Amino acid sequence: MTMSPAPRAVYLDNNATTPCAAEVVAEMLPFFTEQFGNPSSIHAIGAGVAPSIRTARERLQKLLGAAHDTELVFTSGGTESDTTAITSALRALPERREIVISAVEHHAVLSVCEHLAKHEGYKLHIIPVDGQGRLDLKAYENALSENVALVSIMWANNETGTIFPIEHLAQMAKPFGILFHTDAVQAVGKIPLRLSNSAVDMLSLSAHKIHGPKGVGALYLKRGVKFRPLFRGGHQERGRRAGTENTTGIIGLGKAAELALAGIKDENIRVRALRDRLESELVARIPNSIVTGDIEQRLPNTTTIAFEFVEGEAILLMLSRAGIAASSGSACTSGSLEPSHVMRAMGIPFTAAHGATRFSLSRDNTDQDVDQVIAVLPGIIERLRAMSPYWSNETAAPANFQPAYS
Repeated sequence: MTMSPAPRAVYLDNNATTPCAAEVVAEMLPFFTEQFGNPSSIHAIGAGVAPSIRTARERLQKLLGAAHDTELVFTSGGTESDTTAITSALRALPERREIVISAVEHHAVLSVCEHLAKHEGYKLHIIPVDGQGRLDLKAYENALSENVALVSIMWANNETGTIFPIEHLAQMAKPFGILFHTDAVQAVGKIPLRLSNSAVDMLSLSAHKIHGPKGVGALYLKRGVKFRPLFRGGHQERGRRAGTENTTGIIGLGKAAELALAGIKDENIRVRALRDRLESELVARIPNSIVTGDIEQRLPNTTTIAFEFVEGEAILLMLSRAGIAASSGSACTSGSLEPSHVMRAMGIPFTAAHGATRFSLSRDNTDQDVDQVIAVLPGIIERLRAMSPYWSNETAAPANFQPAYS
């Protein structure tokens, strides 16, 4: 009996994590073996590693457009960077008892701030977004005051790709003496950044979102910003993050940053074109579907399409059987049958929010990948809708259901 060949693997979940680039792996390998020394050691074996960490820091500085390489603190990833930024701001300004965030923050920010509000008495301002995921600027302006210690607004949303006007938001906070942090985990490496000309005080990033290794990230701290470390116990990172440096991870992050800087033009032209073709073809072929988020101001690699009257988890399982990896919004909420907090905050119709499916591309994706999804997904949605008690060919979309394409 002849076995059918396994479907070709198509990976379109790069906002969850990216494959580690071959160049990154090659640069990391020596630091597992012959260059294994502790960079804090005085002897030659350890001291010989320190220049490579400086190189990694300089590469990351260039990607971020930071004024000084010393403004970068290496961490274990985006979550640690977020927590460090939030707790540092509150400790630095203890007399201020208010925090401002958006309604669509990643849980790495949202959960920490909700905990602080519930257990430590902070007043939390959660700024709403409109139907395209754009921040309510008037509500944001009204929340700012000299009682606010911290604003933490993501640079780009992980589910929809919507980009927030971070430079403007940071400038608005300055007259009140508020510390401004942005979770830029999704934005770094996808859109050009120039922090040296920015009012942003702190920024979080993670290596594994830009084809680097997992378990390493960084926190940008503008020179002169008040800072209180999350970890104490050693002099590493100029006393700002105790613990033996993750040398191999840091080297990998530095190389990934170098590659990302070189590839930003490609990300914004070739990858954007792939995303746009995937998006327009799917919406044209599948009725009652909507592209979520700000169609104009979003990351070049991301589209989340809400398919009405189907369940997102079922879509993902059937795509997986066809060799296609996608996501129902954030990977951190995958497995939940509830629509994500992002879809709810945007007011996406409940029957559509359940079927929201995210496709996030990278520089590794090709036209063949897009062709495979276009060939497979319309049939998947048709089969799932055939099993839905809420769907028929005559079903009309709700009055407030506005497809991005007609």
